Amino acid sequence: MSMIRLLLAEDQSMVREALAALLGLEPDIEVVAQVARGDEVLAAARAHDIDVALLDIEMPGMTGIDATAELRRDLPEVKVVVVTTFGRPGYLRRAMESGADAFLVKDAPASQLAEAVRKVLAGERVIDPTLAAAALADGASPLTEREREVLRTAADGSTNAEIAAALHLSQGTVRNYLSMAIQKMAARNRAEAVRMAREKGWL
Repeated sequence: MSMIRLLLAEDQSMVREALAALLGLEPDIEVVAQVARGDEVLAAARAHDIDVALLDIEMPGMTGIDATAELRRDLPEVKVVVVTTFGRPGYLRRAMESGADAFLVKDAPASQLAEAVRKVLAGERVIDPTLAAAALADGASPLTEREREVLRTAADGSTNAEIAAALHLSQGTVRNYLSMAIQKMAARNRAEAVRMAREKGWL
């Protein structure tokens, strides 16, 4: 039996260690690398010659979705399983657009995660069925990439001037992007737009 070489990326050390221990019990899976940051995924994947990356979405440095896109671009042969605590349909859509092979919620049993790892190596796609249905019902994000970037930067309470400086835009342009995003979300203000976009997994 050939061993599946797995990289585990999860910022909560207790969760990461528990997952590594559980997946390590599988006879055909070996966890060869563990990282706690999204921006460490690509280097670790290269260094350890992995077959599958199991990525959490919410990580410091870089999200699991952005790390998926990096892997897809630089190591297209590596399969990617994305797991999340938050069953947000927008996350599923963005993960798939970034090239993920599987998308599961984190509270799935370890046996189900292991099965997903085997299936993606066999060329299959694995998607949590409840999330798939919700993503179809919810539709695509109405926000452009730039509107999403401005909203994301506004999320910590930054002023228009601070957002403009961070994104190298004029304050007028930032104002326009924010008002378009608020309008599209049918929100009352930017804080509500941020909250609604987060809840749907669009940020």
